[in-house]
Amino acid sequence: MEIIRDIMTDDVECCTLLDNVFEVATKMKEWNVGAIPIVDGEKLVGMITDRDIVVRGVAEKHPGSTKVEDIMSEQLVTVTPDMNTREAAQLMAENQVRRLPVVEGDRLVGIVALGDFAVRDLTDDQAKKALSEISEPGFNGLQ
Repeated sequence: MEIIRDIMTDDVECCTLLDNVFEVATKMKEWNVGAIPIVDGEKLVGMITDRDIVVRGVAEKHPGSTKVEDIMSEQLVTVTPDMNTREAAQLMAENQVRRLPVVEGDRLVGIVALGDFAVRDLTDDQAKKALSEISEPGFNGLQ
């Protein structure tokens, strides 16, 4: 069975608590990503997604100069590099998330996304199951 270390991205672009929402959005565009981990030194302290910027930032009329900690998610679901991919896919499904920060202790060492499962033959069924559960209509009212 594969483990997260086999499929994760270990070259992760991050932002810090010193960055503001505009800087995070600019980096998302530059790096072509939809989520950026927020670190304090090497410690993972949060995550901001493009959806966070829209829902907690723009829709609540926060300016681009808003501190990242005002809109970032702090309650994160994380995995370790040695967790098996089946358990990680199940965590994604249960928590309806498409990305999981990979940590050793509280230090960010990588990120694994639903797409990382989908491009691997051995984890294709796991990706399908996770995606189907992540995409189920839920609290957001989308059908």
